[in-house]
Amino acid sequence: MHTVAALYRYPVKGLTPEPLASVALAPGETIPFDRAYAIENGPSRFDPAAPRHLPKIAFLMLMRNERLALLRSSFDDATRTLTIRRDGAIVAEGCLETQAGRQAIEAFFEKFAAEDLRGAAKMLVAPGHSFSDTAGKVLSLINLETVRAIGREIGAEVHPLRFRGNLYVEGLPAWEEFAWVGAHIEAGGTGFAVTKRIERCAATNVDPETAERDLTIPRSLLQIYGHADCGVYIRVITGGTLAVGDKLRSVYRS
Repeated sequence: MHTVAALYRYPVKGLTPEPLASVALAPGETIPFDRAYAIENGPSRFDPAAPRHLPKIAFLMLMRNERLALLRSSFDDATRTLTIRRDGAIVAEGCLETQAGRQAIEAFFEKFAAEDLRGAAKMLVAPGHSFSDTAGKVLSLINLETVRAIGREIGAEVHPLRFRGNLYVEGLPAWEEFAWVGAHIEAGGTGFAVTKRIERCAATNVDPETAERDLTIPRSLLQIYGHADCGVYIRVITGGTLAVGDKLRSVYRS
């Protein structure tokens, strides 16, 4: 039986994943607060009053800024407060809904990421907008058996969080998720349309625990499988509450 093994959200693009026991999902929306904030890396012309999708290079992100993995961040929904730790010590904290709070976070990144910045570090937010790698509001699904298969092929343990997924699935044969593209799946009373495969970038080369760029995941995928894909995007079509341990009860064509 296919099972939801883990759920994650990423409140700030490029920063720490946060595990969830369960989450309420609405049709056509992301996990609440998933990629709700981003750190601008130089002028992007992002307009909070008219938000639009921008390429990931507009922001600090792991593909180019692996030092971000040295940080451990947490986000409090009620107060909208972001706390950033390094080696267990708080190095920055601020409410992202206030100018003073955003400035506190920006001041930290001006120093921490000084070598990577192309301009001022600016915390970006726009109500209802997600700074995802894709323009549509989706979740990413990662098959843990596929991750294990990749590890066996390259001869190294591959941490599943290299792929920064929202939904991790156990009990599914490796690569079976690709056959779901164009189909619907259901779990926990929530319905999803599986929209497309996810092409991976160099962010997956970074170990999420050590911040070392120690693997070449996209290149290895191309060499071994002839593609650089791992995981699929899924769009919520029927709202509900999804929880760790839920079974994926059906797969059917739309």
